[in-house]
Amino acid sequence: MVSLGSSRKSGENRAAIARVKSFTRERFRLSVDDTIMVTEIECGVPGCPPLETIVAFWTDETKRHHTKVFKPVGDVVADDLPPWWMKDALVAEEVFGCPCC
Repeated sequence: MVSLGSSRKSGENRAAIARVKSFTRERFRLSVDDTIMVTEIECGVPGCPPLETIVAFWTDETKRHHTKVFKPVGDVVADDLPPWWMKDALVAEEVFGCPCC
Protein backbone atom coordinates (compact mmCIF):
# COMPACT_ATOMS: atom_id res chain seq x y z
CA MET A 1 0.00 0.00 0.00
CA VAL A 2 1.28 3.46 -0.85
CA SER A 3 0.82 6.23 1.64
CA LEU A 4 0.94 9.75 0.25
CA GLY A 5 3.12 11.84 2.47
CA SER A 6 5.17 10.73 5.37
CA SER A 7 3.99 11.21 8.90
CA ARG A 8 7.37 12.78 9.71
CA LYS A 9 6.77 16.53 9.94
CA SER A 10 9.74 17.54 12.04
CA GLY A 11 11.69 20.74 11.54
CA GLU A 12 14.49 18.61 10.12
CA ASN A 13 12.14 17.18 7.48
CA ARG A 14 10.83 20.65 6.59
CA ALA A 15 14.40 21.89 6.21
CA ALA A 16 15.24 18.94 3.94
CA ILE A 17 12.18 19.69 1.77
CA ALA A 18 13.23 23.34 1.51
CA ARG A 19 16.75 22.26 0.54
CA VAL A 20 15.45 19.93 -2.22
CA LYS A 21 13.20 22.73 -3.52
CA SER A 22 16.25 24.99 -3.68
CA PHE A 23 18.26 22.30 -5.54
CA THR A 24 15.36 21.91 -7.97
CA ARG A 25 14.96 25.64 -8.61
CA GLU A 26 18.68 26.01 -9.27
CA ARG A 27 19.12 22.80 -11.29
CA PHE A 28 16.22 23.43 -13.69
CA ARG A 29 16.68 27.20 -13.81
CA LEU A 30 13.20 27.91 -12.48
CA SER A 31 11.87 31.36 -11.70
CA VAL A 32 10.63 32.35 -8.27
CA ASP A 33 7.08 32.16 -9.69
CA ASP A 34 7.38 28.50 -10.74
CA THR A 35 5.70 26.13 -8.28
CA ILE A 36 7.75 23.29 -6.81
CA MET A 37 6.36 20.42 -4.75
CA VAL A 38 8.57 18.00 -2.82
CA THR A 39 7.08 15.14 -0.86
CA GLU A 40 8.35 12.00 0.78
CA ILE A 41 6.17 8.92 0.41
CA GLU A 42 6.16 5.58 2.18
CA CYS A 43 5.73 2.44 0.13
CA GLY A 44 4.94 -1.05 1.41
CA VAL A 45 4.95 -2.69 -2.03
CA PRO A 46 7.58 -5.44 -2.29
CA GLY A 47 10.68 -4.19 -4.10
CA CYS A 48 9.79 -0.55 -3.50
CA PRO A 49 12.14 1.48 -1.28
CA PRO A 50 10.54 2.16 2.12
CA LEU A 51 10.82 5.94 1.60
CA GLU A 52 11.20 7.84 -1.65
CA THR A 53 11.07 11.50 -2.61
CA ILE A 54 8.85 12.90 -5.36
CA VAL A 55 9.78 16.22 -6.94
CA ALA A 56 7.27 18.00 -9.19
CA PHE A 57 7.34 21.47 -10.65
CA TRP A 58 5.26 23.53 -13.02
CA THR A 59 6.75 25.90 -15.60
CA ASP A 60 3.32 27.23 -16.54
CA GLU A 61 -0.21 26.34 -15.48
CA THR A 62 -0.37 23.21 -17.62
CA LYS A 63 3.24 22.03 -17.92
CA ARG A 64 4.02 19.70 -15.01
CA HIS A 65 7.41 18.03 -14.67
CA HIS A 66 8.19 15.27 -12.20
CA THR A 67 10.92 12.94 -11.08
CA LYS A 68 11.43 10.45 -8.27
CA VAL A 69 14.48 9.90 -6.05
CA PHE A 70 14.61 6.49 -4.37
CA LYS A 71 15.72 7.71 -0.95
CA PRO A 72 14.28 9.73 1.95
CA VAL A 73 14.07 13.49 1.45
CA GLY A 74 16.71 14.06 4.14
CA ASP A 75 19.24 12.06 2.12
CA VAL A 76 18.62 13.77 -1.24
CA VAL A 77 21.52 15.81 -2.64
CA ALA A 78 21.60 18.04 -5.72
CA ASP A 79 23.32 15.36 -7.82
CA ASP A 80 20.34 13.02 -7.29
CA LEU A 81 18.29 15.22 -9.61
CA PRO A 82 18.47 14.74 -13.37
CA PRO A 83 20.65 17.21 -15.31
CA TRP A 84 18.99 20.50 -16.29
CA TRP A 85 18.92 19.59 -19.99
CA MET A 86 16.51 16.72 -19.23
CA LYS A 87 13.85 19.17 -18.05
CA ASP A 88 11.63 18.65 -21.11
CA ALA A 89 11.89 14.86 -20.71
CA LEU A 90 10.36 15.21 -17.23
CA VAL A 91 7.10 16.67 -18.56
CA ALA A 92 4.11 14.59 -17.51
CA GLU A 93 1.47 14.55 -20.24
CA GLU A 94 -1.03 12.62 -18.13
CA VAL A 95 -1.68 12.37 -14.41
CA PHE A 96 -2.32 8.61 -14.74
CA GLY A 97 0.06 6.53 -12.68
CA CYS A 98 1.60 9.39 -10.74
CA PRO A 99 0.72 9.21 -7.03
CA CYS A 100 2.44 12.50 -6.26
CA CYS A 101 0.19 15.20 -7.66
